[in-house]
Amino acid sequence: MMMNGLFNIRVYGILVNESREVLISDEREYGMEFSKFPGGGLEYGEGLADGLMREFKEECHIEIDILRHIHTTDVFIKSAFNDSQVLAVYYLVKNKTPFNCRFSEKAFDFEVGNPIDQVFRWIPVGKLNEGDLTFEMDRIAWRVFLSEKSHGLHF
Repeated sequence: MMMNGLFNIRVYGILVNESREVLISDEREYGMEFSKFPGGGLEYGEGLADGLMREFKEECHIEIDILRHIHTTDVFIKSAFNDSQVLAVYYLVKNKTPFNCRFSEKAFDFEVGNPIDQVFRWIPVGKLNEGDLTFEMDRIAWRVFLSEKSHGLHF
């Protein structure tokens, strides 16, 4: 059987700090503004762990430990940006080094006149509603995360 579509493999980290807050990335790109978990596209020749570590280094300027797998998309998800099918893998992660990125308490607190921008927010685990996340695949992963008691976090 021949396949006629493109696949877009993505990898994301759910990072919860000592204060039981989850890290959210607000981004402006492709003429859109969206909130998601940190991470992004896998590059050719890269494994999932290497891709996730690279994304956190690029976006947050930190090194991370990958603690465990949370979720892999198991339904059809069409990319919001092109005609590809998105496959996304989510991991629970923690930072090994201090953060060196821009934070805000306000959603979409972008620099004026900057068409491509990124800013991070901490949201208490109990206050992050799935509707705060732009993409359905992130909302599904968040539901899975909240439904599992085996991830070792207490909230």
